[in-house]
Amino acid sequence: MLDTLTFLLERLFLLAHIKLSSLTPPPATEPPLPLRDEPVLPHRFQRGDLLEVPRTLFTHFGIYLGEDRVAHLIPDILPVLTADRLQIQQTVTNSRLLLGVLTKRASIRVDSVEDFAYGAGIVLNRMDREAVRSPLPGEEVAQRAELLLGSISYSLLWNNCEHFVTYCRYGTGTSLQTEQFCEWMKSLIRDQRTVVLTALLGLLAMACWGVSSGTALPALLVPFTLWMAS
Repeated sequence: MLDTLTFLLERLFLLAHIKLSSLTPPPATEPPLPLRDEPVLPHRFQRGDLLEVPRTLFTHFGIYLGEDRVAHLIPDILPVLTADRLQIQQTVTNSRLLLGVLTKRASIRVDSVEDFAYGAGIVLNRMDREAVRSPLPGEEVAQRAELLLGSISYSLLWNNCEHFVTYCRYGTGTSLQTEQFCEWMKSLIRDQRTVVLTALLGLLAMACWGVSSGTALPALLVPFTLWMAS
C-alpha cells in the first residue's frame, strides 16, 4: 500500500513538473558544486548560506550552519512516534518521508552536507538574485534556523522546506515552487479540455456503476464547476 502511494505521488509531482516546465522559463542557475568528483573548498560555504539541491521533481533547500552541518525541513513521521533522538537522527527513508507528508508532520533537523545533498550537486545562494528582500546577515540567518530545530507541522504547499529557508534568510517565508504549482493548477482548471475530460469520466462512471446520486451528482457538478471557473 505504501509503495502504491509513493508511486502515485511521484507520478503527480512528475506531471506537475512537466507542466510547470512549459509555463515558466528555466531559471539561471550557478554550476552545481560537486560533492564527490572534486573536493569542495571549505570557504565556498559560509554560515547562513542558502543551499539548494535540485531533484528530479522538486528542489530541496537548507541553511548552512558551518562545520559541515545543514539545517533543513523534511517531512518525517518518526518524531511523532518516538522520542529516541538516535533513531530520529538516522537518514529519513522514503517511507518516513511519505508518512510525514500524509500526516502533515515534519522536522527541522541538522545533517551533514553529504547527507543533505544525497548525492546531488549543490547550488549556492541562487535565490538571492530572485528574492525581493535582501538576505539577512549570515549569523542571523543561521541563528534563526537553529531556533526552529525540532518537530513541526508540515504542508506540502504552505509550510515546506522552501518556506523555512526563505524565512531564515529573508525574513519572510515564501515558496516559488508553491506559486508555480498554483499557477499550474489554475491553468489546468481554465483549460476547457479538463471540462470535457471530467464530463466523459462522469459518463463512464454512470455507465459502469449505474445512475445514482453518487455518480450523477459528481458527473454534473464537477464539469459545471470547472466550466464556470474557466
